[in-house]
Amino acid sequence: MSPVNASHTARERARAELTREITEEARRQLAETGAPGLSLRAVARELGMVSSALYRYFPSRDDLLTALIIDAYNALGEAAETAAAAADLSPRRRWLAACDAIRDWALAHPHEYALIYGSPVPGYRAPQATIGPASRVPLAFARVLADAVAGGALRTGDGPVLDGALSAQAGLLAAALVESGASDVPPDALVRAVIAWAQLYGMISFELFGQFVGSFEPVDALFDYAVAQLATFVGLE
Repeated sequence: MSPVNASHTARERARAELTREITEEARRQLAETGAPGLSLRAVARELGMVSSALYRYFPSRDDLLTALIIDAYNALGEAAETAAAAADLSPRRRWLAACDAIRDWALAHPHEYALIYGSPVPGYRAPQATIGPASRVPLAFARVLADAVAGGALRTGDGPVLDGALSAQAGLLAAALVESGASDVPPDALVRAVIAWAQLYGMISFELFGQFVGSFEPVDALFDYAVAQLATFVGLE
């Protein structure tokens, strides 16, 4: 390796390491102040940096928030994908495993979960770069459904007929999934899956934000029962 290339690689490593330190400190402050209170100056102060130096890595608070959001979506997506890809399990059990993995990640990272699925941050608008990472979890579920269709393990056609705007929206979603490799999922199954996905996050949010205190504690048995019912609702035999 030439001296020029070696120097370039060393700079890249140093930049990557400092970027990691910045995002780790930002996550720590996120737990203390919440996303609205996140401050580049406070992060720079804790790291012993001048704020002008930190701006070379993240030009604004929103850029730092975006990095944290993308990291959170990717970490959650990896957890769901790994659980849903278990080849030795039936589609239904893969679906349940993904639900468990999502809950486990949320309980271990409550502040990052709140960042991506909690209240919107005032003044922040997520950029296009967050869409791909945010799609990883629903695509993991869609691939389970596609495999269930291929193996004859998905019940369809026994619910209300989709019509009007809902039918059109479901058709567009089905077409988009074909482009993503999760093909052959009937639109009615996709609609049920979206409903189940929303209810899954509702269960997790209720648990994280204390809505089951004084009733279902611990939440384990209720969660297991709920996601099993959701899997049946989706049509996974």
